Order: sequence, then C-alpha cells, then structure tokens
Amino acid sequence: MVDDTRQSADVLARQALFPGRWVGGVSLIAGPLLLLTGALLRSPFHFFFPQQLQAHQQHPALMSAAYACFALGNVLLCFAVVALCQRIAATRPVWAYWGGTLVILGLCTRAYHAGTDQLVFVLADTQGIERAGQLVSDYYRFWGELTWHPFRTFGGAILIGWIVLALGAWRSGVFGPLGALALALMSLHAFGTVKGTQLPVSLIAIGGLTLALAPFGVRLLRDGPRPTRKALIWTAVIVAQLILGVFFAPRG
Repeated sequence: MVDDTRQSADVLARQALFPGRWVGGVSLIAGPLLLLTGALLRSPFHFFFPQQLQAHQQHPALMSAAYACFALGNVLLCFAVVALCQRIAATRPVWAYWGGTLVILGLCTRAYHAGTDQLVFVLADTQGIERAGQLVSDYYRFWGELTWHPFRTFGGAILIGWIVLALGAWRSGVFGPLGALALALMSLHAFGTVKGTQLPVSLIAIGGLTLALAPFGVRLLRDGPRPTRKALIWTAVIVAQLILGVFFAPRG
C-alpha cells in the first residue's frame, strides 16, 4: 500500500514538472512535424540564399509558410527537449543536463537565425531581392570576420548537442539504439541565415528527429489521466488569447 502511494506520488510529481505532460507531449509531436513541413515546402528550391530569395519573390505565400513552420517547430522543440531530459535525468542526470543545455542553446541560435531571415525577407519585399541579397552576402562576410558573438559561439552546440542528448537517451534506456541514432541525425542539419532545405541531408536529419521524438510524445500523452476540466478551460483561454493577438495586436 505504501509502495503504491509512493508510485502514485512519483507519477504526479513527474507530471507536475515543467512543461507538463500535455505541453511536452504535444511539443514532441508537433515540433518535429512542423520542422518537416517547413523543410518540405521549401525543398523544391536550392538551399543557398540567392535562390531562397528568388523563391520568396516568386512564391511569397509558400516561402513565408515554410519559414514560419520551421521557426515555430524550432520553438516547440525547446519544450520537447525539456520533457525528454526529465526522463533521461531519472537515471543519467549528467547526460540530461549537458545534452539539454547544448541542444537548447542551439535552438536559441536557430531562433536568432529565424529573426534575421524575417528581416531579410521584409527587405526583399520593400527594397528588392538584389539589395537583400547584398545584405546577406555582407552579413556572412562580416559574421566570418567577427571576433566574438554569443550566437556564433553557440553554433557548435547545434551540432554537438543532439549527439550528447542522443547518447543520454540511449544510456538511460529512454531510447533504444535506433531511436538514439535517429535523434543524433539532427546534428547533420545545416544552419545559418536564409538557409533552405539541403537535399537529402536536411530531410534525413529532420526525418530522424521525427521518428525519434513523435512516438515518445505519443507515449508521454498516454502515460497518465486525461486533462482535467480546469486544464481544458485554461487551454481554451490561452488559445483564444493567441487568436485575438493575431488580429488585434499593436502594429508598427
């Protein structure tokens, strides 16, 4: 009886940890799928920035959707990684701490790149793709000569973090060897300002990420009771606030 009570308390404590079972589970599924959607939408065009700018000029709605899906998926992966690290930390805390830290630093770097992407596309729409292309070219030259910048320093975390996290997931027993290998493939994905889908490497990397995280997200959602009425009400309130923000947020 005492053991059953203790196990129930452990389950509740695990569910109460940020970001929670539902946010974590949904992020584990939706994050990789959004990355994959964004990568597929821009896959018909060469990944380097001149061709990406031309594609944006010719197919603005398609390319805007592609980069938006990729950026949102990147943000959701932060919650997904925290949820995964909680399970790894139960038996391999050091691997969880370092793997999670490196991956999230890498995801923050990708978010920084997403911001520069948006700025370049706005410039392309207002000033033309020639000027926007020159800006990106000058940016890369300046970036290469820059002595230090935090998001240049964290660039290595994009590559190393997924490997460390995958090893932690394997050593902790959260993933098997194939799942860990699939997760580690994300380290192959290129990064940078106005970088598109590099075939076939990008799809292999994101496909591996999806195969590793999405099934784990489904298991996480099934591991516990359904959301309470209070949780559903809060979800509805937050979703409504986000929708209202799209239409009524201050502009300019």
